[in-house]
Amino acid sequence: STEIDDMLRKSTNLLLTRTLSSCLQNLIKKPHIGLTELVQIIINTTHLEQACRYLEEFITNITNVSPETVHTTRLYGLSTFKDARHAAEGEIYTKLNQKIDEFIQLADYEWGMAESDGRASGYLMDLINFLRSTFQVFTHLPNNNNDHASMSGKVAQTACMSACKHLSTSLMQMLLDTELKQISMGAIQQFNLDVIQCELFASSEPVPGFQGDTLQLAFIDLRQLLDLFMVWDWSTYLADYGQPTSKYLRVNPATALALLEK
Repeated sequence: STEIDDMLRKSTNLLLTRTLSSCLQNLIKKPHIGLTELVQIIINTTHLEQACRYLEEFITNITNVSPETVHTTRLYGLSTFKDARHAAEGEIYTKLNQKIDEFIQLADYEWGMAESDGRASGYLMDLINFLRSTFQVFTHLPNNNNDHASMSGKVAQTACMSACKHLSTSLMQMLLDTELKQISMGAIQQFNLDVIQCELFASSEPVPGFQGDTLQLAFIDLRQLLDLFMVWDWSTYLADYGQPTSKYLRVNPATALALLEK
């Protein structure tokens, strides 16, 4: 009967929206949950979302009431699992940035060094290795049809772009830290070696689907600023300032001055 159908559907909705949804949301927000577990939650909720139509069919088979009937209560499973998946995606971006911050805190530049070590800093290489292994985990995201392939690709791309932008911003903040009073040319060269590794990582297509050098552009502000100082190309910078074709278009005068004063 329609009454039994209505009762069954409302009870199922309560189970999905209150019990299951709150359990998922609480799990996602737990501080100890890692990136791998969050990726697994995205996989699980994707499959649960796909299974919702079978739940509809199951209830219909018991009650013999068509889901197309005017007064039939709709199941909220789809929105429940979509919400949980979006929360898990957001948490992935946050946790990635937190992990990058942990590596950045290990940076120990000798800002007065006479010349660079000739190789990238250990903390930076560890960070890039971490990012590489992390983005390999994203290959396990569901891609059993075109919709989910584009969804998993989008999550991986957003996470990768977010991580690169956060890393670039963190490195720039390190250079411009007001507590840092002096930087030698050797330290600039060492810093440049680290930024090169970031650019190599970005150009290695850590996740597929980026157009051209989109990912490398996350580091363009740093690259142009370092080039200006490494080549000491102030005449070009001043002559081309404000021109759309300028070689140092991304170098803000205040940023350049702040570094120059060091």
